[in-house]
Amino acid sequence: MFVRKKKNPSGKISVQVIDKSSGKYRVVHTAGHSAYKEEINTLVKTAKSWITNRQSTLELDFSNEKEQMEVMLNSITELKRVGYDLLLGSIFDEIGFNQIKDELFRDLVIARIAFPKSKLKTKDYLYRFKQVHYDEDQIYRYLDKLHDKQKELTQQISYEHTRKILNQDISVVFYDVTTLYFEIDQEDELRKTGFSKEGKHQNPQIVLGLLVSKHGYPLAYEIFEGNKFEGHTMLPVVDAFKVKYNLDKLIIIADSGLLSRSNIDNLQDKGYEFILGARIKNETKPVKDKILALDLNHGESAVINKGALKLIITYSDDRARKDRYNREKGLRRLEKQIRRGKLTKSNINNRGYNKFLKL
Repeated sequence: MFVRKKKNPSGKISVQVIDKSSGKYRVVHTAGHSAYKEEINTLVKTAKSWITNRQSTLELDFSNEKEQMEVMLNSITELKRVGYDLLLGSIFDEIGFNQIKDELFRDLVIARIAFPKSKLKTKDYLYRFKQVHYDEDQIYRYLDKLHDKQKELTQQISYEHTRKILNQDISVVFYDVTTLYFEIDQEDELRKTGFSKEGKHQNPQIVLGLLVSKHGYPLAYEIFEGNKFEGHTMLPVVDAFKVKYNLDKLIIIADSGLLSRSNIDNLQDKGYEFILGARIKNETKPVKDKILALDLNHGESAVINKGALKLIITYSDDRARKDRYNREKGLRRLEKQIRRGKLTKSNINNRGYNKFLKL
């Protein structure tokens, strides 16, 4: 039903309620008639009220949308975001992490994916969108508990889930390290200053080693003193993982930062197969000459024997362009500093593009 205004021969306007449910227009109610605009508007409202009462429906007034929206928003006392928990919570349970009964663990994991920020920001996020309040110190204390008492269970759950995803085949693992720094001045037995991947050499830090499977599923992690050489972290993590799960064979893949003579010797002595990234600049002159003599095109590769090892050489136009751009950018920066008189003998070292400097 709807309201219709119909002009009569007398010049007055009749306000009617029309029904078209049968396919034909039918007058079911007449609210009245008038020649005055104010009275006609009153009759229209009366007719609409008649329809509302007749149909027992609630009619929303959108004649002033902005005002109605402000009223609605001002009436909201809390806001709860549920989509992340419904989706990520199901995945969390499917993996098996719900075996860890601490609700804070679940909240921190989901928040880390949905809103990857600091502990303080995470606390605010959980309070705003989940209406749960955690003290910042409570979060830090739980992280200690997670590492000290729940680390083995967490890794076991992740390992079993990865085995299921990879059809029980965990024979290839990838290892890498990073550094995490702390906004403090004092060192302790774990947090020490060292080479920082984030450029925070003045801050105490820890070294984090992570072992993952194909497709990046996490398998194990370990933390080390901040001044520990990253090349000395790989074998302890890999050995412990192999022994723990009684694995016969592991193929280890790691980047060039972990390529050292001692690591290669240890890997060979323990019967591991491995692929380690290498840098041409670190090879001997005869090996460099062999590599440059290959004259490879984009996408081509070749193998060079190096004693009991093999060097797999590849060439990429994209990588060449990137390296060329970085070199030119680095040299331009040095030239700019020279013009400003900001470089001295103390800058002559092997850090970055400083190795090109001669004063």
